[in-house]
Amino acid sequence: MSDSPAADGAGPAEQGRSSGFAWSNMFVHPDEDPRSEGGFEDERTVLVEYLRDQRLTLQLKCADLDAEQLARRAVPPSTLSLLGLVRHMAEVERGWFRRVMAGEDVPPIYRTDDDRDADFNDAIADPDVVAEAWRNWRAEIEFAERLVDRTPDLATRGRMRDGETISLRELLVHMIEEYARHNGHADLLRELIDGRVGQ
Repeated sequence: MSDSPAADGAGPAEQGRSSGFAWSNMFVHPDEDPRSEGGFEDERTVLVEYLRDQRLTLQLKCADLDAEQLARRAVPPSTLSLLGLVRHMAEVERGWFRRVMAGEDVPPIYRTDDDRDADFNDAIADPDVVAEAWRNWRAEIEFAERLVDRTPDLATRGRMRDGETISLRELLVHMIEEYARHNGHADLLRELIDGRVGQ
């Protein structure tokens, strides 16, 4: 995945809002949307492709923004930002696919014992922090995609810290839900930044 999918530049929020509900203030024209249009037949493809589309949606919401815009927080006292969401989802991908499904003993990327919310709290307006966030996010997605590809049975189970297990099938549904929830946050964050909406 690239850092920035094809998308036209956006003007200030006032311009976006004054143009009304039209393609001019949305991310991409339907003909250029990198996401699927559904129509999948088998269960595995449905789960894999819907998760892919949710990941692409988060990427679209962050397209064409600088470090300051990505790190801009919603409303006090919230620490929610688009950059924080990218970092958070890298952490989520790592936890579920590396630790639970693959059984790897790997440390968190951002979280510490002292700061469980470091993925959001340390999402600062620094180009190096942004670049690192994208690298981590892409690396965790690449790992997850390889793991899913080489796991033929969706009933394969991974073990969580508390000893409970989860099937790959349920995990993929959970990841779709996790991205969908945070993409709703991303909708509002992006509209506050430059007025771009939808999709």
